[in-house]
Amino acid sequence: MTDSETTRCLRGRCLCGAVEYAVADAFEYALNCHCSNCRRATGSAFKAFAGIERASLELVNGADGVLIYGDEQGAHDVHCATCGSLLHSVVREGRYVHVTMGTLTDTPSIRPTAHIFVGSKAPWHEITDGLPAYDEFPDV
Repeated sequence: MTDSETTRCLRGRCLCGAVEYAVADAFEYALNCHCSNCRRATGSAFKAFAGIERASLELVNGADGVLIYGDEQGAHDVHCATCGSLLHSVVREGRYVHVTMGTLTDTPSIRPTAHIFVGSKAPWHEITDGLPAYDEFPDV
């Protein structure tokens, strides 16, 4: 993990604690994704995630206990193989990870700034926070 002396390191883990990670508190963006795939993967109305370069995240415990869903050489999700928690997604030609903010045990300095893929949001969920809403992934 690339981590300078001035960048705080955050910890995260899955539900059962078998997989733990460390990530620099240097996220470039944070969004709430309402696409049907994120809703299915999380079992929630949306996936709150924070994006950072892939080298900034390190699995510190349980790396041999992860389940990869998707193209291991391309875009994929990383889950705990024991409890199924979605920890992060590898995206943007493998250069970035989208860390699921709900798995962080430490509080990041970033907050979600927008909702994305709202055209496919759950019909039973109403967005009421006033953040911008996009039908696609915005330029970040």
